[in-house]
Amino acid sequence: MGGSGLDNPEILKNSREESVSTPYGSPSSAIIQGSMNGTEIFILSRHGKNHEIPPTQINNRANIYALKQLGCTHIIATTAVGSLREEIKRGDFIIVDQFIDFTRRRHVSFHEDFKEGPNHTPMASPFSIFLRSKIRESAQELNIPFHPKGTVVTIEGPRFSTRGE
Repeated sequence: MGGSGLDNPEILKNSREESVSTPYGSPSSAIIQGSMNGTEIFILSRHGKNHEIPPTQINNRANIYALKQLGCTHIIATTAVGSLREEIKRGDFIIVDQFIDFTRRRHVSFHEDFKEGPNHTPMASPFSIFLRSKIRESAQELNIPFHPKGTVVTIEGPRFSTRGE
């Protein structure tokens, strides 16, 4: 699931577009499906194909549901952000392990009611240890500068954060 610029179907073999509908509405874009090195890959443009969806209006539930509906088992979501830490240089790859969510207007769960009983979402370790390990191994093999952990702070876009945030 990429932001702008990571939706190039040419990186996949035998790519095709899939339009999916979900109980949560439409995903941000048609989903490009294809393969890379023998692995089936799905690419979804989080902000829409022409970057027409501002961050707060992204339908994350529809995006995730659509990917799952197509058989996707893991999601790698990319983002381009800045850092307040000097040791993190421009172009470094951070394999986040935590987040702080300062958004107020987004749905943060698939469970908006408890009609079928309580369903709380544990978030102490919100990112897959297995997937983070695979990304770290790949970054090492490809000699990409990376940081094995980090915390991403999400604010209500499209505005950028204040220095305090």
